Amino acid sequence: MKRAVLILLITVFAQQCFAQKHEFNLGKTDFLLDGKPFQIISGEMHPARIPKEYWRHRIQMAKAMGCNTVAAYIFWNYHEEKEGKFDFTKENRNIAEFIKTCQQENMWVLLRPGPYVCAEWDFGGLPPYLLKYPDIKVRCMDPRYMAATERYIRELAKQVVNLQCVNGGPILMVQIENEYGSYGNDKNYLEALRTAWLKNGIKVPFYTADGPTAFMLEAGHIKGTAIGLDSGGSDADFDQAKKSDPDVPAFSSETYPGWLTHWGEKWQRPDTNGLKKEVEYLLKNKRSINFYVIHGGTNFGFTAGANAFSPTQYQPDITSYDYDAPINEQGGATAKFFMLRNLIAKYVDYKIPTVPKEIAAIEIPAIDMKYMTTIWKRLPQPVRSVQPKPMEDYGQNQGLILYRTKLIGHKSGKLKIWEPHDYALVFLDGKFIDTVYRDGGNWTVDLPKTESADPQLDILVEGMGHINFAQFMIDRKGITERVTLNGMTLMNWLVYPLPMDAAFVTQAATQDRGLSEGPGIFYKGNFNLSETGDTYFDMSKYSKGMIYVNGHNLGRYWNIGPQQRLYCPAGWLKKGNNEIIVFDLLQTESKAILAFKTLE
Repeated sequence: MKRAVLILLITVFAQQCFAQKHEFNLGKTDFLLDGKPFQIISGEMHPARIPKEYWRHRIQMAKAMGCNTVAAYIFWNYHEEKEGKFDFTKENRNIAEFIKTCQQENMWVLLRPGPYVCAEWDFGGLPPYLLKYPDIKVRCMDPRYMAATERYIRELAKQVVNLQCVNGGPILMVQIENEYGSYGNDKNYLEALRTAWLKNGIKVPFYTADGPTAFMLEAGHIKGTAIGLDSGGSDADFDQAKKSDPDVPAFSSETYPGWLTHWGEKWQRPDTNGLKKEVEYLLKNKRSINFYVIHGGTNFGFTAGANAFSPTQYQPDITSYDYDAPINEQGGATAKFFMLRNLIAKYVDYKIPTVPKEIAAIEIPAIDMKYMTTIWKRLPQPVRSVQPKPMEDYGQNQGLILYRTKLIGHKSGKLKIWEPHDYALVFLDGKFIDTVYRDGGNWTVDLPKTESADPQLDILVEGMGHINFAQFMIDRKGITERVTLNGMTLMNWLVYPLPMDAAFVTQAATQDRGLSEGPGIFYKGNFNLSETGDTYFDMSKYSKGMIYVNGHNLGRYWNIGPQQRLYCPAGWLKKGNNEIIVFDLLQTESKAILAFKTLE
């Protein structure tokens, strides 16, 4: 009892000390906390990718690996889904609470608010509503982009300004933009962002983050900000930073314990020998470090982004953001975690706490799934359009969109979609013909002859995540230009926006009045639980689509892999009856679904 009281008193005292105002400054070579050199050992995690009830556990896990700081990306489009309407309260959007939780656990914070962040997140965190402007330019001084950006900075600053270390909070530094030297060279833009943060009360130092090359640092760094290196793991990297700006410290702002995975790839599992060598170099030389990521979490819903490094390439990210990180998707410590924990313990002068207890996980036996209805019987009122337009023109950012027209003139032959973003199903008079996938540039389908005098062409398009990195980020969804048949441009379309949000899906998946030809089918099942726990729903018996549990969109699945199981946190389940809805683009037969304790 006495020991418990003593621990409580020590904790309260530590929190009171932590809540004092602190000065964090940039020396020529060191970061200075209250005038003394301070080595940042940071683990990155993203509150938007973690169920709110697990925030504290994940922060404690980072601390138990030896970190003294948490780095956090803030995803602008997660807080402003509709133009001008910000949300910093619902679900896991309360950024101030996340930061306060870090402080309660005696952890400092590196704030990474963008406006652009990359992060394998949809559109790199930028709001897709910007894409309604046909000639919009992002990450530069385009007035429309900057007006939206300044509005975001004003709103976010209200949440975090009192949480800076100079005001008694845990925020040590704020990053300006992200890896800008890999994208552009508009220094006026970077300075405008710094000015906006200053105007809105940010007083702690700033930093930029770029690859450790001369051209990236020249384009992406602005004087007077600390230099983040993505990553920095050698004398040569830090020498390059010193050449860029000799008056500020540099650190490894993204040291990579793992890596991202796209659909159709094998799981990315980098060798740990290189990681160990890099981390040991940084620790031995008293360099500050941020592990990107220490814990990845999950791209719930439609939040996963995509890569593209040519006009015809498209690489969508899987739903899991496990990232082969030291703390896995479900919050468990991996072998990599313990390797890094042991390594860090050799170099730090503080006691690393014990590893928190694992989160309970459960298995669920086979859930019987029943056919409910098709998307064709749940279409909303259409919008008339002379030619197809992308989703964003109709006020939609994610989900599906259906384009329908009558064939006049040519009625069979070579149908080409210019361009399908990102996965399209083609139907003729209700009969499924073929799929068209954006990647690779092969966007042509052979339309067969039909007996109909006025054949109906339907093109159902799934958006699979806006590109989040490099030069092809202007990435609208749906049909982005036109459709041709034997070279003839097809006109006069009915367009059906299908956002596939949980409310739409729950309403759509009601009992139907009989079977109809698929694909595009809703399936529903129910299961009872006596106890809840984290679990992974196995979708290996299905083809391609989305899964919803008790009104929560777990994300996309696709049988090309590598991911076959989707994570569901315990808080989204309940004792007693639970509901699961699956929408599958291709599958025409229901299959039972099981749930397991692990991702694989």
